Amino acid sequence: MSTPADAAPAPSRGLVRWEVEDDAFWASQGRGVAWRNLWVSMPALLCGFAIWGFWSVITVWMKNLHWFGPNLKDPRYYELAAVAGLSGATLRIPCSFLVAVAGGRNVVAVTTALLLVPAVGVGLALQDPATPYGLLVALAVASGVGGGAFASSMSNISGFFPKRMQGLALGLNAGVGNLGVSVMQFALPLAVTAGVFGGLGGASRALPAAVPGHPAGEAVWIQNCGLVWVLPLAVLAVLAWTRMDVLPAHRAGTTSSCVGRATWMNLVGLAAAGVGAWLYAGLHWTIGVVLPVTIALGVAGTRWLGPAALRARVAEQYAIFRRKHTWVMTLLYIMTFGSFIGYSFVFGLLIKDVFGKLPGGAPNPAAPSPTLSFLGPLVGSLVRPVGGWLSDKFGGARVTQWSTVVMVAAAVCAGLCLADVHTMAHPEERFPLAFALFLLLFVTAGIGNGSTFRMIPMIFGAKEAGPVLAWTSAVAAYGALLVPDVFRPQVAAGTPQNALYGFAAFYVLCLVVNWWYYARKGAAVRC
Repeated sequence: MSTPADAAPAPSRGLVRWEVEDDAFWASQGRGVAWRNLWVSMPALLCGFAIWGFWSVITVWMKNLHWFGPNLKDPRYYELAAVAGLSGATLRIPCSFLVAVAGGRNVVAVTTALLLVPAVGVGLALQDPATPYGLLVALAVASGVGGGAFASSMSNISGFFPKRMQGLALGLNAGVGNLGVSVMQFALPLAVTAGVFGGLGGASRALPAAVPGHPAGEAVWIQNCGLVWVLPLAVLAVLAWTRMDVLPAHRAGTTSSCVGRATWMNLVGLAAAGVGAWLYAGLHWTIGVVLPVTIALGVAGTRWLGPAALRARVAEQYAIFRRKHTWVMTLLYIMTFGSFIGYSFVFGLLIKDVFGKLPGGAPNPAAPSPTLSFLGPLVGSLVRPVGGWLSDKFGGARVTQWSTVVMVAAAVCAGLCLADVHTMAHPEERFPLAFALFLLLFVTAGIGNGSTFRMIPMIFGAKEAGPVLAWTSAVAAYGALLVPDVFRPQVAAGTPQNALYGFAAFYVLCLVVNWWYYARKGAAVRC
């Protein structure tokens, strides 16, 4: 018979015993420990998503301040958000395997502390318009640590709960984490208009022209986009260090060695992302080259530059790349989560660029506020558990099929809605319909995200399901790069509808693939 001490953490917060499938152990000791870890994990992941995505708001305010000069079509506004997306997706590759060799408590504490670098860096860099563009790109790369945190956080939390509760626990962790994008997009436009840090926060800048809800000449502290996260991140890093635990299966050496592994593997991912950012924003290579090169560097770095324990684990799990269904589900997850995160990164800029100008390029005094963009990721995050619940009742492939049908229709209709906005004397009149259609895209992407996430454990065995989930979530996160990159030239040319028609064509391809492999009668795998 076990005693309470059996579950007590060692001085390094490594748990001695963990048997959550034992009902007596769960009721007497496991439940409290598991929920304590989840309560710290959720806000830490929320802040990670917020830092990963905060360039979607920063670039809107940089444009409001004419940061790169009078040319508001300067591609660098879209590049910064795209680079952050590239980095966050790349970091997910090493972070997918990290908890097993470094321990969840150590990984969460390290990644949360590392996020202070882009938070403080942005708070300092945006105080000076003369900050080199290369430094801004480097900070966008550093913010990718928040995107990589998703993979390690989900891997960690899944081990704390019994199988019957993992859907709830992972849904809460992922849902609250995804809400970080929405919370950030709502809070930062408020934060930039107040000198909340006094002399420590640096000087304000005056808006050169009126923007929705803000008159010309209003004082703006754009650096607050970074500074407001410093205290929450510092507190959460301390909470992770003092209140989270390491599962017995993840105890792999001394605390210092585990912290070193967590730090090193994040640096390996950042190095791969940094090369990709240089190719993309420095040399302006096409995304068709940048993406495979960056993924290859991330995979190779994880395989060959990690600690010995990690290299052995990765070598074993790379067997998933020989499975046909790994690549099929990667495509479907790009459609769902890739769309969600990509639209989240670009929605504010789209509102500003498409509806913020009159024919001829003059500012639209009745333009809608880009702040409304927070509603997209909000509804997409909230409906994600609905996709899982519907899949439990009707099957994941069927839910994915119907959500994709609606995504096709919504993308086409949104394209038709935007087609002639640039010629309208009152473009804001078309905004309510366009906004509703984009919200529909977020909703259906969120539902499909939940359904495809559930399909994977039904298709793969227990040994391979985890690595496949990690891989698909990593590649799908590149949607944060792909979607802004597709929209950037089309918005500059005045044809944003073409981007949406292209996405609709991709959704049709995914519709056919899902039907053929999983949804049709007679499919080899029904899930």
